[in-house]
Order: sequence, then structure tokens, then C-alpha cells
Amino acid sequence: MSDAHNEQQSLIQTPKQLIVAVAGFFLVIVIGIILLVTFVTNTHLQGAGSEQTAQAIGARIRPVADEGFTFKDANAPKVLQSGQAVYTAVCAACHGSGAAGAPKLGDAGAWGARIKQGYDTLVQHAVQGIRLMPAKGGNPDLDDIEVARAVVYMSNQAGAKFKEPEAPAPTQQAAAPAAGAPAVAEPAAAAAPAAPALAAATPAAAPASASASVDTGKALFNTACIACHGAGIAGAPKVGDKAGWAARIAQGNAVLYDHAIKGFQGKAGVMPPKGGSAAPDADVRAAVDYMVAAAK
Repeated sequence: MSDAHNEQQSLIQTPKQLIVAVAGFFLVIVIGIILLVTFVTNTHLQGAGSEQTAQAIGARIRPVADEGFTFKDANAPKVLQSGQAVYTAVCAACHGSGAAGAPKLGDAGAWGARIKQGYDTLVQHAVQGIRLMPAKGGNPDLDDIEVARAVVYMSNQAGAKFKEPEAPAPTQQAAAPAAGAPAVAEPAAAAAPAAPALAAATPAAAPASASASVDTGKALFNTACIACHGAGIAGAPKVGDKAGWAARIAQGNAVLYDHAIKGFQGKAGVMPPKGGSAAPDADVRAAVDYMVAAAK
């Protein structure tokens, strides 16, 4: 009686039934996996990394791209500026007003003795600097030929007959990069400060970014701004002069940045755009911050 009861309760009584049961079990698992994979691959993910459209990618990289990066062909020769263009951007800060004893543009009396020294001497002084005049007018990015052209432009306005130097032939230019060198992204400064959005997203990196900004501002001051702000030339407030900076600081950083980047002409003198340098806007703002901090 007991054996009959156990036989009725057992569903698997033969090896064939056991094989069918095992095969059915694995079949159910395989079908379940296939359905799960199909569900996952056909469902639009809403999490991080799902938005890969061109618009979404462009929006994410725009804050970095807007910080003054420009693309140029590494193999392309530099386009040299004319003497008048260099004068307007760099030399006018002092030679436009006669600040610090600089001979004013068109003043034949002030330029006469200098013109007698000769073209080579004038160019040497302009390239290497002399007395309160910094090398290349405070803009180290200028080519020697561009400086020479500016010298010719100013000298000829005072009666000289110098000939503006021409650009050297391509074979005389600096050695070109290796053939096939790719175009490079070139920021206006080697160590531009991190974009605000990135700094906000990574608070731990903020101190390093602030330090980099201070270093960048100090470096630009030493190469460009010091030409006028070092000695107070052309009405420029000297670095560290609290009284000279007080009224300007009261205008607010936005105004100071705007004047420094776009240039400013006041009663006391002329401030050329970016102090006559080719630095990116971010570096100019860092230089302003550096001088403002020194006056507080």
C-alpha cells in the first residue's frame, strides 16, 4: 500500500522523463535570458552617457571651446603685421602720448636725434629694450620684423626715409614641422585656467586652478603689463599703488576686464587692447586680478 502511494506522487519515474525534465528546465532559462536581453537593448536608457547627439556633445564642450582656443595649421607661416598695425596695438600706449619720455608719433624734434643713430640702432633698441622701454614694447609674441616695421612707421612719420622690411622668403623661415604634422589646437596661453563649469564640478581641483590663474596673471603682467603699470607710464596705476587703484577697483571687475581686453582711452593716457599682447581673454582677466590683489 505504501509503495503504491509513493509511485503515484513521483512525476519522474524513468530516465527518459528525467532527460525531458532537465532539457525543459534549461530551455526555460535560455528563453528567459533572450527575453531579458531583448528588453534591455530595445529600451532607451535615460542615464548618464545616453545623450550622444551632436547637439548634446556640442553643449558639453562649448564652455571649453569658448575660452579662446583657436585652430591653425602648424605648417602655415606666420602672417606678419604692418608697422602701423603694430604701432596701434602696442606702441601707441607710450608713443601716442609721449609717456615716460617716449618720443611722440610725428614729433620731428623728439625723433631727430634718434633717427640720426640709424635704422639698425633704433631697431636694436626696440627689439631688446632700452631704459623704461621693455623689449618689443612688452609683447614678446612680436616677430623682429614686425618690431622693425613699427620703428620704420614711427620714424618715417617724423621725417625719416626708412624702407619697411619685407617678410623673408619661405625657405628662410624657421624650419617647418615634419611633413604631415596635424593641425594643433593652440590656446592663447600655455596654462589657461580651468573653465568655471569644470571648476564647479570638481571642487577638489579649485585650489590648483586658482593657483594656476595667479601664476598666469603674474606671467602676463611681467611680459606685457609691466611696461606701463610697472612705472606708472601714460597714467597707468602702478602695481601695488592702493590709492591709484582704489577708484578703478570701485568700478567693479566687469569694467576693469572690459577696459583691459578692449582697450581704453582716458584723460591721462591710452591703454591698448590686452596691453599690446596677443594673450587670450582669460589670461588678461587673470592679469587684472593679479594687479587688483596687489592693490588690496
